Amino acid sequence: MATTPDTQRLVAGRYALLAELGRGGMGVVWRAEDRVIGRPVAVKELRLPDDLHGERRDILEERVLREARSAGRLSDPTVVTVFDVVSDNGRLFLVMELVEGPTLTQWVAANGPMPPAAVAALGKQVLSALENAHSAGIVHRDVKPSNIMVLPSGRAKLADFGIARIDDDPRLTNTGAVIGSPGYLAPERIQHAVATPATDLWALGATLFFAVEGYAAFERANTAATLYAVTNEVPYLSRCQGPLASAIMGLLITSPEARLSHQQAMHLLELAGNQTPGNTTTALATAPLTKPKRGKQIAALIGAAVVLAAAAFGGGWLTGRFNEPDTAVASPAIQTTWSYGPGAEIPQFKLYTGSCAGGAMVAGHAYTASMSCDEPHDVQVYGTTTPLDTNYKGDYPGEDVLARSAEGYCALLFESNKIAPKDKDTTLRFRALVPGEQAWNHVKTEDEPDGGARDAFCLVYSANGSQLKDTVIAKTS
Repeated sequence: MATTPDTQRLVAGRYALLAELGRGGMGVVWRAEDRVIGRPVAVKELRLPDDLHGERRDILEERVLREARSAGRLSDPTVVTVFDVVSDNGRLFLVMELVEGPTLTQWVAANGPMPPAAVAALGKQVLSALENAHSAGIVHRDVKPSNIMVLPSGRAKLADFGIARIDDDPRLTNTGAVIGSPGYLAPERIQHAVATPATDLWALGATLFFAVEGYAAFERANTAATLYAVTNEVPYLSRCQGPLASAIMGLLITSPEARLSHQQAMHLLELAGNQTPGNTTTALATAPLTKPKRGKQIAALIGAAVVLAAAAFGGGWLTGRFNEPDTAVASPAIQTTWSYGPGAEIPQFKLYTGSCAGGAMVAGHAYTASMSCDEPHDVQVYGTTTPLDTNYKGDYPGEDVLARSAEGYCALLFESNKIAPKDKDTTLRFRALVPGEQAWNHVKTEDEPDGGARDAFCLVYSANGSQLKDTVIAKTS
C-alpha cells in the first residue's frame, strides 16, 4: 500500500482516504477520492476482530465481497450504491457512493424526534428499498437508524449491505453467530439466528419507533437486558397514532408469520402520509429542527392505554384483511370479532379493563355488572382501545374496519407478557369486541347520558368453557 502524507492513504493505487466519516463493529468508513476519475467516494475498510481466524474469518470476508454483488443486483434510489471492492495489504475495501447527510441516529440526536409525517415518508422509502432487495433474494440483516442516511432533500438512503445474505448463494454456511445491533434484532433472530425478509421488517419497525419517539424502543443498560426486552416487552408509542402507529406496531409483532407484510406496511404508511396536510415527500427536508421538551415526552408515556391504543386504525395485520390469508394468525387463541350494542352479538357491554364478569361468551349475553377476579368468573377484559383517531367525526366506518384494528391491538397485548399464563395459547381464547352501528350512532338523551360508543375491548376466557379462577393479567410487583 502506498502512503501519502499522514492524513492520506492510497488504496489499490486509486482511492485516496481523506478523512474518517465513522466506524462500527465491522470497519471504518472514510471520505475518499477516486483519483482515476476524480469523483468523491466513501470507502469502507473492513476490520475484523484480531481473534477471528480460519473459516469464520473467511466467511465474514466473503460477506463483504457479497456487499458489492448484492448492491450490484439492486437498482433503487434509496440504496447506497457500491462501485467497487478491492483488496490491499490483506484488507478489503468497499468503494461506495458518498452520501452527504447525517444518519437517522445523528439527525434525531441533533433535532429530536421526527414529525409523524416525516417518519411515514422515510418509512415508505426504506420499505421500498427492502422490498426490492427481498425480491432479489437479499436480506439486509442490519436495518437500524445508523444505517439510514437522511439527505437535505428529504430523500433517505439505506446503507451497509455488508452483512446481507443472498438466499440463493449455497457456498456460505451459517457461522452460528448473530450479527447486528441487539436493539434492532428481531426476536426470531435472537432465538434461532434466522434472518429472513420478515426480520428486516421488524428492524424497520424498531427504526421507525426510534424516529418518531426519539429513543430506541428496546435499548437497555446492557446487551442481555436489551435482548430480553426484544423478546418479552411491548414498547409504548406516545407521539403518533392512527395508521403510522399501526404500521410500527404491526412490524414489531413477535411472530414473523403474523407480522405485517411489505404490502400491508406500505398501505398503512401511505394512509399515514395522506392524513397529514402537505407533501410528505418533502416532510423530512422541512421537519422542524428544534429539540422537544423532555417533560412532554415523559408525560405522554402514561399507562398501557397509550401503549397500543395508538396502534389503532388499519391494524389488520393479524387477520389478513389486506388480501392475505386468514391463516396468517399464528396463535390458535384468537376468535372472531363480535360487536356490541343494540342488534349486535353482545346487546349490552359495561365492563372496563381489568374487570371480570360471569356468563359464558355466547351471542346474546349482556355484560352489565363486574365482579371480583379473585372469584370464579367467565370473562375478563384485558385491554381497551379506540380503533380510530379520537378526533374522528365521520360516519360509522363499518365493523370490518374496526375489527382489523381491534384484533391487532388485542393480539399484540395477548402475546405480550401482560397475559401471565405460560400456556395461554392452548388454555385461553381471546376476542375483540367493537361497537356496532347502533351503538356508534347512539345520541345521548336525558335518560341515556352516554354518547356514541367508540371503544373496542379485548376479552379473554377459558378455551374449554370452564371458569377462570384468577386474573390472567400479570400482577405487578
